[in-house]
Amino acid sequence: MEASPEPPLQGRGLVLVRRQPPASKGLLETLKARLWQSCTCSVPRAQALVQDLVPATRWLREYRPREDLAGDIMSGLVIGIILVPQAIAYSLLAGLQPIYSLYTSFFANLIYFLMGTSRHVNVGIFSLLCLMVGQVVDRELQLAGFDPSQDSLRPEDNSSALNSSTTSLVLGPQGCGRDCHAIRIATALTLVAGIYQVLMGILRLGFVSTYLSQPLLDGFAMGASVTILTSQLRHMLGVRVPRHQGPGMVISTWLSLLHSLGQANLCDVATSAVCLGVLLAAKELSDRCRHRLKVPLPTELLVIVVATLVSHFGQLHRRFGSSVAGDIPTGFVAPQVPDPRLMQRVALDAVSLALVGSAFSISLAEMFARSHGYSIRANQELLAVGCCNVLPAFFHCFATSAALSKSLVKTATGCRTQLSSVVSAAVVLLVLLVLAPLFWDLQRSVLACIIVVSLRGALRKVRDLPRLWRLSPVDALVWGATAATCVLVTTEAGLLAGVLLSLLSLAGRTQRPRAALLARIGDSAFYEDATEFEGLVPQPGVQVFRFAGPLYYANKDFFLRSLYGLTGLDAGRSAAMRREPGSEGAGGEGGPVHGKAPGSVNSRVRLVPVAAGFHTVVIDCAPLLFLDVAGMATLQDLRRDYQALGVTLLLACCSPSVRDALRRGGFLAEDQGPEEEQLFPSVHSAVEAAHARHGELMVADSAL
Repeated sequence: MEASPEPPLQGRGLVLVRRQPPASKGLLETLKARLWQSCTCSVPRAQALVQDLVPATRWLREYRPREDLAGDIMSGLVIGIILVPQAIAYSLLAGLQPIYSLYTSFFANLIYFLMGTSRHVNVGIFSLLCLMVGQVVDRELQLAGFDPSQDSLRPEDNSSALNSSTTSLVLGPQGCGRDCHAIRIATALTLVAGIYQVLMGILRLGFVSTYLSQPLLDGFAMGASVTILTSQLRHMLGVRVPRHQGPGMVISTWLSLLHSLGQANLCDVATSAVCLGVLLAAKELSDRCRHRLKVPLPTELLVIVVATLVSHFGQLHRRFGSSVAGDIPTGFVAPQVPDPRLMQRVALDAVSLALVGSAFSISLAEMFARSHGYSIRANQELLAVGCCNVLPAFFHCFATSAALSKSLVKTATGCRTQLSSVVSAAVVLLVLLVLAPLFWDLQRSVLACIIVVSLRGALRKVRDLPRLWRLSPVDALVWGATAATCVLVTTEAGLLAGVLLSLLSLAGRTQRPRAALLARIGDSAFYEDATEFEGLVPQPGVQVFRFAGPLYYANKDFFLRSLYGLTGLDAGRSAAMRREPGSEGAGGEGGPVHGKAPGSVNSRVRLVPVAAGFHTVVIDCAPLLFLDVAGMATLQDLRRDYQALGVTLLLACCSPSVRDALRRGGFLAEDQGPEEEQLFPSVHSAVEAAHARHGELMVADSAL
């Protein structure tokens, strides 16, 4: 350890000796070294790169079949059984055919199995993303001349419609029907959103999602859930209403529903009532008995099977005009490159889609990693989720992300690794190849009920608002404003409003932090807020000031106002008046005033240290996170003004970064005395030094 030429910081016999910092390389040398390191290729580096990009190549070698295989198979089967009805149902939200939802679930599970770093997160169809995709699809369909309120052609024409869509995918946009154009829009949107996420991962921007706070995400989920619920009421009632776009969509949809209430299909209404009752009762029973049930009840699948059988044998579509899913073809459609022109049209919409998907995916991955004692890589998660959107976009899939409900089920059923996603993909593949046509007679009202019941958890978050208000009114405001904007305007506007409010609240908390005067706790060496605790002992002649935040350009004025208000002395104004030419008190900036008689002081400058009752101000810098140029200038001007009034300014408990900033800024100049006489390791040592220094000055004044 080498001693630096700077004087050591002393306090109570302790000596701090600063290490000599290593010689820093120049910018050009640093860039050359990093470029050489990046361009150097070797077999170990290539293997490490492959393992980083495809984590499955690393953990599969350490897989323990005896311990992990049974849980992975069980959780994969359960998720696959839950995934099939949800995928078919969520196609209503996206305004697409059910077959595309099954494609999306299949490819997303396989890709995340290879590239994901979380062991328990399930990546697939997410209701909020389906809603955002559906809104863009409806807008573009309307601009293209299609009727967005018509979800598809008649059920008996679905098969031919899909076949013609497949043909048009090869021939081009000429002759492309509604369903064909809808999936073209969705794949273009998905590809652009995936590219954004991949670029964020490459540029190491995984931290950006942390700026989407939990109250913001909860409020967004609540507002979007109300929008989803509103969009599904028309299927539950069996009425045709326009699919409104733009601001006020929810209110306009409710007005249209009320206007068309007399045209409701009684068969769909009765089916919806029965399905809602069964699903809600089953969910409540599962919640109460979740500790006893090893495997959650596959209620959605049972409801779909029973409803399909009833609709088929009761001929509900032919006899009562109930809307059904129609033909769902088997097999895969030939891949196709998304339309570049559509990608340009939806590039701005893809920004919010990418942010929401990445934020939910990273937050869920981190949550499960903390609860199970392992770590994830946020940037790799961005790459994984981005690839779950980029690659499947060429296979007629739409946007995906991690979903909380299925991830919780996955964990509860014994999932140990992402091998369970392969099992879930196998279940979806079985439906795609064999079982899909069996859902022809499934009523759309049943699918709408499944979607509405899945929103139960998000809608219940409104009960957390009073507790959130008690904990943090600012976070409650962000929650409420985000949810209200999603409902009253649009979901994209709600997300933007939430982000802006979160940033403003963050700036407001640092701009106006808590400031207080401290007093001593009895005979101890500790000091606390005198207004918060009783029985504290103020130090005579010393004001201890704490500013619980950084000192930078946005709050420097508030810092001075708080200090002047609490100490009762506006040092800036008093020093300026003392320095005025012709003023009787202008005897020099640093001259002591303790020996002056009260009558010798001009009436305009009676706010001098004797009147204020203190001779030293100690600033507790422990909460001071950082200083910028404006904050440094504020401290220097403050010390100058206090010196003009004969008051000493001392700093205590400075962090190493703050001390370095003070050195670089010239605050600890040699003409102000040794560093150990300006900075102190504790508030108590600064107060004791202030008393000792004042006593020496009093002795010197009496000797004169």
